[in-house]
Amino acid sequence: MADIPTDIAAMSFEEALAELDLIVRRLEEGKGRLDDSIVAYERGALLKKHCEAKLEEARTKVERIVSGPDGSLVLEAGNNV
Repeated sequence: MADIPTDIAAMSFEEALAELDLIVRRLEEGKGRLDDSIVAYERGALLKKHCEAKLEEARTKVERIVSGPDGSLVLEAGNNV
């Protein structure tokens, strides 16, 4: 699969998920042309990949948050939250 196109890479998780949901609904209707459906499926796969990467980034950030000795939240790298 190709790299994520710039327009998808610039999307927030929520934007990408909304577009992916729209593509899935259109494909489930089964009313489009085959060629258009293939293009939509390919874009959907890229959107899915982007969403998974965004979720992994968020998971990593959450895992790095720890409670400091005074009860404040800090990142493992020492950055205050």
